[in-house]
Amino acid sequence: MSSKPEIDSAHPESGRACMTRRSFLLAGASTIVLSSLPGVAGAVHLAAREYPRRAIIALKDLKVDQPVDFVYPPDKPASSFFIVRLGEAAGGGVGPDRDIVAFSNLCSHMGGPLNGTYKAGHKAMGPCPLHLTTFDLTRHGMVISGHATESLPQARLEVVNGKIYATGVMGLIYGHDDNLA
Repeated sequence: MSSKPEIDSAHPESGRACMTRRSFLLAGASTIVLSSLPGVAGAVHLAAREYPRRAIIALKDLKVDQPVDFVYPPDKPASSFFIVRLGEAAGGGVGPDRDIVAFSNLCSHMGGPLNGTYKAGHKAMGPCPLHLTTFDLTRHGMVISGHATESLPQARLEVVNGKIYATGVMGLIYGHDDNLA
C-alpha cells in the first residue's frame, strides 16, 4: 500500500488527491467524537454538583396519601415539590416500606401546576390542567398518558434519625436550565 495519495484520474489537471473511503470515515468519526466531548464534560460537571441537604418532615408526621408541599432547592421559590407516603413500595422510595417519594409540582411538559391533583387510588399525579398529562409515582414519576415526554423530576430523599431530608433532584425542573443556578 502506497502512502502517497492517488491523483484524481478524472481531473488530472487539478492535481488534487481523491479522498479515500478510509480517510472519509476517519474524518467523519473524528468530527463526531470531538464534537461530543464538550457535551460529555458538561454532563459530568452537572452530575458532580452538590445539592443542599434540606430537612422536610419527620417520618412520623407523614401520613399515607396526604401530600405535603415544600420548596427545593431551598433558595428557589419557583421549585415547588411535594412529598407523599404512598402506602406501597415505589421507585426511589425511602423509609421502612420504601414508599415515601417526592416530586416536582410542575408538569415536565409545559410547567402546568400539579398541586392538588394527587390520585390516591392510582398513586398518580395529574392530569395536568394544561395538556392532561398524568404521572405514575410508583415508577419514578413516569408518564402514564398525555403530552409530556419526560418523567416528573424526583427529589432524592434520605431518612436520618426519623427525619426525611431532600438531598438532590433527578431530572431538570421545568423552567430551569440548571436546577441550582
